[in-house]
Amino acid sequence: MIDVPGASVMNIKVHFRAGIRYAKRPEVYEIAHVVEHLAFGANAKYKDEQEFEADFTKNGAYHNAWTSDITVCYESECADFEWDRIMELQRIAITEPKFNDEELRSEKSNIRAELTGYLNDYARLLWPRLQQAVGENTPNLQERLKTINNIELKDIREHYRRTHTAKNMRFIIAGNLHHRKRQIVKMLNSWELKPGEYFEAPQDTFHRANPILIRRKDATNITFGFSWILPRKLEPEEIYVMGCLNHILNGTMNSRIFGQARKAGLIYGMGSDVNNNTYSASWDFDGEVNAESAEELFDLIHQELERVIQGEVAANDIEAAKSYALGRYQMGAQTVNQISDYYANDYFLNDSFDKYDHAPKLIADITQEKIVQLAREFIQQDLHALVTVSSVDKALINSLADKLQLEIS
Repeated sequence: MIDVPGASVMNIKVHFRAGIRYAKRPEVYEIAHVVEHLAFGANAKYKDEQEFEADFTKNGAYHNAWTSDITVCYESECADFEWDRIMELQRIAITEPKFNDEELRSEKSNIRAELTGYLNDYARLLWPRLQQAVGENTPNLQERLKTINNIELKDIREHYRRTHTAKNMRFIIAGNLHHRKRQIVKMLNSWELKPGEYFEAPQDTFHRANPILIRRKDATNITFGFSWILPRKLEPEEIYVMGCLNHILNGTMNSRIFGQARKAGLIYGMGSDVNNNTYSASWDFDGEVNAESAEELFDLIHQELERVIQGEVAANDIEAAKSYALGRYQMGAQTVNQISDYYANDYFLNDSFDKYDHAPKLIADITQEKIVQLAREFIQQDLHALVTVSSVDKALINSLADKLQLEIS
């Protein structure tokens, strides 16, 4: 529970380890997504989704749900004056659903349309394939689509009963909680969920992958994603260290990779980020480049990453990135939802969090030595993959992958 004094909005996130990786069997892999879509349908009080939606949103409140490999998360946001009404409606939706065949048929069709649309979104297409390539036990979009028809009402009920339990639930409630915490605890304790168990996060064995080309005849340019995998999670201070490095490399128009590439007319946009999970972390790059500019861009990527691992990170670049991070930190608490989001990933994945007001010290402690050491650790693992979507010859993709080979002396 996060108290934001004077806030006019309440944000509620309820999380279960109930995502795709917790499907009972591979044939129904998409079941978590279907359960999520049915979350705001018929329940003990409302006959269907339309009736529930009309009451939920009558004062402007918002709700949504999302699914990942690990997560099914239900989120709502409302005006402060109706927080208790919205929290009660969220309780009904989560603890007293009435799954039925009519809504199941509709949502299976909606999900099929959603995933089919993703097949034309090349960024969404390549990342699941990259996950598979490095050893994660996850289906790609085509494989997920094939499982939708296999899902029956009995599967929905089984997945819900097994995963939506008290021990498997985590929550973040942010807003004006003054004189309300006791009432919130009382309300949460009234949620009728079976005790269940808290599921362990899956742990994968990673490996290096050969470059992959997903061929699309109409893709005249190259959409790319590549990652280095670290088989451990990052500590909070390390996330800030990598954030600083990613800003130096791709953060602005004067960055080492994106900035130089944009100035040279090689690419319209690209970026890099780190993703931190329970047992691993990834350093991810993505973008879209014209085929005739691809080799020059990847030469630049190689050159700048080589400079980093050789310790050539300028002190003025680091100070500029730290200043930027401090400004973004101060801007990052403008809304209740931003504050809640800051805590969500680490808490939901790792049952831990670092307080928001610790960030300035973590930023101040970033050094060149820490940047170089962590970048070298990622690359030394030799756990990486390049996945592209294009109509070009595979030989070009192999050439781009060769440019990502980095030697650490």
